[in-house]
Amino acid sequence: MRSRFVTILLEVVLLAGVLSAIAPAHAHDDQTIRSTSLGLVRGVDQSRSTGTLAWLGIPYAEPPTGELRWRAPVPHRPWQGVRDAREFGDGCIQEGRMFSPAPSGPHYGLDIRDGLKKPVGAEDCLTLNVFRPSTRERDLPVIVFIHGGSNMVGYSADPMYDGRALARKANAVVVTVNYRLGVFGWLDLPGLKTGDPHNDSGNFGTLDQVESLRFVNRNARAFGGDPSNVTVMGESAGAVNVWALMVSPLSKGLIDKAIPLSGGLQFSAPSAARTYAEAFADEAAGSDGDAADTVRRLRSMPAEEIIRAQVRRGAAAGDPPRVIADGVVLPEDYHAAIAAGDYRDIPVLAGNTLEEGKLFGSAIGAFRPTDYERFTVQYQFDPNRRSRLTVRDFIVDRYLPATRPGGWNDAADELTDSIFTGLIHDSMNSVRAAGSDKLFYYQFGWNQQPAPFDTVYGAVHAIDLPFLFHTFDDGFFSFSFSHRNEPGRLRLSDLMIDSVRTFVRTGTPQHAGLGATWEQWPRSMMFDAGDRKATARPGSVERQAPSAAHGG
Repeated sequence: MRSRFVTILLEVVLLAGVLSAIAPAHAHDDQTIRSTSLGLVRGVDQSRSTGTLAWLGIPYAEPPTGELRWRAPVPHRPWQGVRDAREFGDGCIQEGRMFSPAPSGPHYGLDIRDGLKKPVGAEDCLTLNVFRPSTRERDLPVIVFIHGGSNMVGYSADPMYDGRALARKANAVVVTVNYRLGVFGWLDLPGLKTGDPHNDSGNFGTLDQVESLRFVNRNARAFGGDPSNVTVMGESAGAVNVWALMVSPLSKGLIDKAIPLSGGLQFSAPSAARTYAEAFADEAAGSDGDAADTVRRLRSMPAEEIIRAQVRRGAAAGDPPRVIADGVVLPEDYHAAIAAGDYRDIPVLAGNTLEEGKLFGSAIGAFRPTDYERFTVQYQFDPNRRSRLTVRDFIVDRYLPATRPGGWNDAADELTDSIFTGLIHDSMNSVRAAGSDKLFYYQFGWNQQPAPFDTVYGAVHAIDLPFLFHTFDDGFFSFSFSHRNEPGRLRLSDLMIDSVRTFVRTGTPQHAGLGATWEQWPRSMMFDAGDRKATARPGSVERQAPSAAHGG
């Protein structure tokens, strides 16, 4: 009897061991299946490698194709069964530039150079991605990131915007969004008017962003997020979009905090948008026929042909106007709207890099190589090996030496001031004058790239993003990040992410790790680092010197 009892007990113990080995796998699988307002989605479990769960390529609106091209987004229809959400959706169709997806798909690779000035991406693109820590915590803050790219290019699958590390380190739900770009996103063509004020606004890209926020509001809890604590974050054109959402009546109840980086309130006048749209329609579809016939032809054209027409038109007239002051989706006069209190009075954490203008050397003919050549050299550069490259390989002689009066550093400073500084100062001052009492601002001065990139780029536009997302391994700026500068930049990244972590919870970025008081605008916090140490020091909004002198 005793041996029989022992045998049974051993069988129970063995069975319990088998079940315990199986149960975690099933539990992890269950964690990736979530029920949204549109249906079930299955994501990616990276608990062991990154401590995160992710759901990629979730559609939030119907594909904006055919009759839905140049219409306000329509919420995606529900689906049956479990939808696979383990791969990124396509980037929205666009003219290939340095920050575009590769022609072969929504990823970063050397073949991005082969798509320059050509159509890349797809028209069926209105998807978003969700990242969260692989814990069972609920009511986490939600960060919705809107990518930059002049509202002409960009894609949410860019490795620079990989939300895994930010989600884990900030202990938040991170959402990255695709939205229509260029003439697909903003086109105020009279023939498109339907009588519906949203359709007639021409602000299709802005409406996409609003629709993505509505999806987040409806589904935050499905991913463990708190729909009453949503921070909208964006950089460059993404920051322009964040500010636009702050003054749009459509964002009421959808956003609770804002992190606009390297951008401000900047709308296009309807008159300029209509002039462009009519000239574009002639370029793309010809001038024969009435307005309705022109629209029919434009809607029936392959999306690639639309982009080619945009490129042709751009050679003569520049990029299409974006973010249009239509008076419905966006106010006709954002200063007046803010002064009247018609805006989201929410905490704001804004920022700039010290040398934003160094990304835009093409605007003044400062770059020596073509974009194709420059992308190739940067992609193939090994930051851990000594290089024979010099500043002269990148910058034309008339801006050298870089440190002389009127040289590359001075020219880039002028670009920084003309494109960025006044814009963000105007935006922050407007909401401050209206009574906003939680306005914070940082400046970013890290310029520790291996030579010659410390001079060619330095604290360039968008280089703060790898620090905020902790994405140093892949992407446009990977040539910057060496073993030598790793200790300092990792510490700086932690300081910045801790500021975001605190801000999305409390409305202030102040935390003990800063070692200093972060005062409100018009004061600032300067983030910087050498190769080994990171610093955060209070300062003013006036231009401050980067951490190291640049050579020529």
